[in-house]
Amino acid sequence: MKTDILALSVGDPAGVGPEIIAKAWGQLRETGPAFMAVGDLQSLAAAGGGVKVKAVTGPVEAAKVFADALPVLDTPLQSPVIAGQPSSAHAAQIIRCIETGAGLALSGAVAGLVTAPIAKAPLYEAGFKFPGHTEFLAELTAPAPYAGARGPVMMLTAADLRATLVTIHQAVGTVPAALTIDRIVAAGLVTAQALKTDFGIAQPRLAVAALNPHAGEGGALGREEIETIIPAVAALRARGVDARGPSPADSLFHPDARKTYDGVLCMYHDQALIPVKMLDFWGGVNVTLGLPIVRTSPDHGTGFDIAGRGLARPDSLIAALRLAAEIAARRAAS
Repeated sequence: MKTDILALSVGDPAGVGPEIIAKAWGQLRETGPAFMAVGDLQSLAAAGGGVKVKAVTGPVEAAKVFADALPVLDTPLQSPVIAGQPSSAHAAQIIRCIETGAGLALSGAVAGLVTAPIAKAPLYEAGFKFPGHTEFLAELTAPAPYAGARGPVMMLTAADLRATLVTIHQAVGTVPAALTIDRIVAAGLVTAQALKTDFGIAQPRLAVAALNPHAGEGGALGREEIETIIPAVAALRARGVDARGPSPADSLFHPDARKTYDGVLCMYHDQALIPVKMLDFWGGVNVTLGLPIVRTSPDHGTGFDIAGRGLARPDSLIAALRLAAEIAARRAAS
């Protein structure tokens, strides 16, 4: 049976995930959006500061109990959790929770998937082959694209800024060689489609960031703009996308500039992440575009340094839950 509830994978149980999930439930229990945690019930109970948790059999039961208790699709751990101390012994359970949440979303049993943070190193130690959540979810949901646009494309949102990435988690020195016309065009098409279907913008305007200072200064500061980005923008326009640029990144993110576009396509990780976190460090959201499921996550990591100390803020997770519910509603109405 389909419900409007979201699945929320707990992420690394030794991080701040269990704590911010409990705090988010405390703030959303009366207003929603409703969610069902997928993870170890005991870890959530221990980190929740007295929050009432309840094991449930699935999303239908979870929706019924959400106002009274944090519903948990219990996926027990096989070894104890020590807050702030990640362990590869937890890797199998972390992966299983993500797989379960993705499966529920693919089947339509839940409206979408929100993922709490994972730490990559312990997963790599256990043989995990993906750079992170984004790439793993793309594999789990393949081969079906969403609305003809195939992801994954990472979008970061904060305030009125929506920034997507052509390259994601790779060293800065490798970015120029990784940028191709096809790769930029693919990311731009997915972004434009998502701005329409997921964000309700009928005629989205897409700004495209340059790679080099001053957009390469006519080739004096690099030729990536001339040889790769300008042709990609032209190709996007030929495909019907209102794409503009490349524009120097140092002038793309101030308030007046943000009024001129609905989304900005960035060439590398920090080009997007720095302005997003400057605008709203606590409330930024990561959205994966181009998947057949709705997926969001908080725009922060596992916070092992503060895990178990009661200091973690749930702002970004709450924003991720609300955005996932909004996107799911728009898809359902389309």
